[in-house]
Amino acid sequence: MSVKTKCFSNSEKSATLVNQFGKPIFMLKQIFLLITAIGALLPPAILAQEVIKVNTVQAFEAAVEAAQPGTTIVMANGVWKDAELLFEGKGTAQQPIKLIAERSGQVFLEGQSNLRIAGEYLHVEGLVFRNGYTPTSEVIAFRKDNRMLAHHSRLTACVIDNYSNPERHEQDSWVVLYGKNNRVDHNHFEGKGNRGVTMVVRLNSKNSIENDHVIENNYFGPRRPLGSNGGETMRIGTSHYSMENSNTIVRNNYFNDCSGETEIISSKSGQNTFTNNLFYECQGSLTLRHGDGNKVEGNIFLGNGIPETGGVRVINRKQTVRDNYGYGLTGARFRGALVVMNGIPNSPLNRYVQVSEASIKNNVFVNAEHIELGAGSDAERSAPPINSVFENNTIYSESDRDVFTIHDDISGIKFEKNTSNQAVNQKVKKGFKIKKITLTPDNNGLLMPTLKGKQIRPNLSSEIPTRENTGVPWYPKLAKRAAFGSGKVQAVKAGVNTLFDAIKNAKPGDVLELSDAQDYYLTKMPIIRFPITIKAAAATKPKLYWEKKAAFEIVNGGELSLDGILFNGENAPDGPGNSVIRTSKYSMNENYRLKITECRFENLDVNHSFDVIRVYKNTFADEIHISKSSFNGISGHVLALDKETDDIGIYNAERVTFTENHFSDIEGAALSLYRGGKDESTFGPILNIDHCSFVNVGNGKRNKSNSVIDLYGAQKIDIKNSVFEKTAKIRVHLIVGDPKVAISDLKLEQEEDLKITGDQDYYLGKIHTDSKDDKTIIGNDGKPLGYKPL
Repeated sequence: MSVKTKCFSNSEKSATLVNQFGKPIFMLKQIFLLITAIGALLPPAILAQEVIKVNTVQAFEAAVEAAQPGTTIVMANGVWKDAELLFEGKGTAQQPIKLIAERSGQVFLEGQSNLRIAGEYLHVEGLVFRNGYTPTSEVIAFRKDNRMLAHHSRLTACVIDNYSNPERHEQDSWVVLYGKNNRVDHNHFEGKGNRGVTMVVRLNSKNSIENDHVIENNYFGPRRPLGSNGGETMRIGTSHYSMENSNTIVRNNYFNDCSGETEIISSKSGQNTFTNNLFYECQGSLTLRHGDGNKVEGNIFLGNGIPETGGVRVINRKQTVRDNYGYGLTGARFRGALVVMNGIPNSPLNRYVQVSEASIKNNVFVNAEHIELGAGSDAERSAPPINSVFENNTIYSESDRDVFTIHDDISGIKFEKNTSNQAVNQKVKKGFKIKKITLTPDNNGLLMPTLKGKQIRPNLSSEIPTRENTGVPWYPKLAKRAAFGSGKVQAVKAGVNTLFDAIKNAKPGDVLELSDAQDYYLTKMPIIRFPITIKAAAATKPKLYWEKKAAFEIVNGGELSLDGILFNGENAPDGPGNSVIRTSKYSMNENYRLKITECRFENLDVNHSFDVIRVYKNTFADEIHISKSSFNGISGHVLALDKETDDIGIYNAERVTFTENHFSDIEGAALSLYRGGKDESTFGPILNIDHCSFVNVGNGKRNKSNSVIDLYGAQKIDIKNSVFEKTAKIRVHLIVGDPKVAISDLKLEQEEDLKITGDQDYYLGKIHTDSKDDKTIIGNDGKPLGYKPL
């Protein structure tokens, strides 16, 4: 194939050769308009055009200056560190200017790198952002500045993988679209750990309104709960521009465990279309937050019974929710399978416009637990839905529990021609027929309601999104973290730092089995950088002593499971502030898990404020689970998750579970859990305490809360079957978010030992304050209250 080539002298300036912006072009000798050596790597369509290969930022900038319609700039394979790139040009529909990797997936932008795209008919392909974070607020921006935007441009087959600022609450976004008629397709986005929306469509100028962008065939990989607002996977518009139309199409994308906050997608503008997207085990919902006339059609929501998985939330006017399928969606309140909100009369732009003229038709929900109507009803949100229709929907449930929760007047919703296999709420009964329905799989394996041999199926695409047909084929979509116990089992002998050495040499998922019923000593502190299990071998009771401020420190990527070990703090430093386990003192942008089973903790009283678990600000646990363990002789707290005190909805842990534990002679609190502020965009904290005993806990002079358990702003609270003797008070303060609170089957010394404040509802069951032996008091599961260690 004959190809056009040019080169320029390093010392020459061309006064006559100018680029599309009228600027003179300066070329370095090493920049070629074609490098024959790479011809074998490039497809024929590229070889027919001018090609410039670059391997430095300076060469890239010169190539951009030289580019004409039809030019392809090829970034050389390898690592581009701290590369801030401006891809600016003016191609045509027939001859776009392209920026591509020499080989897709082999060009890595690392460190503090980013990319700005500005001009017309520009094409970016094959780049990978990893091992770093943007130095600005955007990784890839479809603009140079506020005036120079991108139009008719495309981002395709690129990857952004955990390119997250190490400061958890330092905000940035990965892809931000400005301008008009841009396309983002077949990309892979995964693992955003810091605050900020993954992908944003901005409408902050007239040149970005009614933009007709298309976002399609992308893979949006796991995003763990952020523990604050700002964890959306996608946002289109903002409240300031919510009365403007965006006309953005979001289709054929796969959302895998996108669980950063309540709103997976936050649509904050009008006339957007969401079609044929698949949401797999995403904890949250597609939310029509602001703007009118949006369409949610032919999408699939697979919750598979995972907690807090949701479907669609409807707010504002003329919204269409049609032909969607939901399976195993467990979320409630704002995360139900279908949520129709109450609005605010004469609502300001940033609040809740009343739902009117909503069309909810031909949707199928299988084993969805909650459909919420008039959700959020309160003194402010007092305008119920009006002039709306709920028609020809099918609800199948294997439970006889009513799927509908009705919070306000729903006379403004017309129910007709709907079908269910179970009895429904009396307020919607006239619009339903109860029929004998079975389930059969369709061609995609989705379980569809079937009536008399005929499937009741929404109008779904014949080709639904999957992991395999979205994103790029050359980048893996595998679980990044090993599960506990998934690695090798390694025996660890008793001795000094034998455990330290074993942890240092372990691999993710390994199990370190303490094989001797003797003493293990740590004179150095192990750093937990990946999931690891440390457990006693069968029939052994190993004891662990440590000489540093903590026995273990969990840092980014770390997860720890402890089983069957006795922790003795008598060798810890004689100073305040020791702990058994602590998180990094610095911000962590990756969530961790901590599991403690059948362990004993004692003699944590060398000095004051000796905690079992000490966490720091800007750290977040997906789960802390403690079971069948005992805690005795502690001068600090067992678990204080109260370091986020800015009152903006940030907190330290999503789920906390105490089950069958014994706490005694503890000066601090057994648990302090804090979530301040009135933000409603998060799920937690979620607390479960079951069959625990607390004896002489929380009475120390340094326990400022004077509480055995101190809860502020938790969103789900379930405390039951537990005994409290000679303890400080249980304090529960309820704030915004319609928290779900159930407290029952407790033995207290007096009723005043439980203090619940706030303006939210709660359930209070049996509280025992007599002097009977706790063995004679049976809990709601038929077992005696409390727990005594074996």
